[in-house]
Amino acid sequence: MIDISERAQLYFQDLLAKQEVEGIGVRIFITDPGTPMAETCIAYCKPGEEQDDDEPVEYNGFIAWIDTKSKQYLEDAVVDFAEDRMGGQLTIKAPNSKVPQVSDNSPLEERINYILQTQVNPGLAAHGGMVNLVELVEESVAILQFGGGCQGCGMVDTTLKDGVEKTLLEMLPELTAVKDVTDHSVTDNAFYK
Repeated sequence: MIDISERAQLYFQDLLAKQEVEGIGVRIFITDPGTPMAETCIAYCKPGEEQDDDEPVEYNGFIAWIDTKSKQYLEDAVVDFAEDRMGGQLTIKAPNSKVPQVSDNSPLEERINYILQTQVNPGLAAHGGMVNLVELVEESVAILQFGGGCQGCGMVDTTLKDGVEKTLLEMLPELTAVKDVTDHSVTDNAFYK
């Protein structure tokens, strides 16, 4: 799942030893997984701080607790450490964190996010806009929120109906409706006012 290089494992061993807490490890997770705002995070994890569904992975001298919700986004992730004059640099590369590999068997929410990030948002970005999935309700209704140049834009209804909704319903037949919960009274960044 996550490839932590030998150099990075040695770095973690040293770092964790300095904490002077018996059994301390690290927890690896992604905030906002599957979105452009995704960030891969590694934090100290004292015994008892791990989540109930975290998966423990034993490395050389420590345990890494992997957040279950982040697992698929951490596929092919690599953690490395390179020494330099200033001490060193820990690098984390998680190529699937922002847009995971999805298939026809992936949950509907993941497939919606994938289409939004790979097909819809690149077009909206031309006007400084974007759209994100807020939640999936009634198992087949996508609740969306527009931002940037789309929030408060006079053309958002056309964008929603003729662009976003049409694309999602054509590509995901099990989706029954798309709804917008954006507060469009805020027009500060609107592309068309």
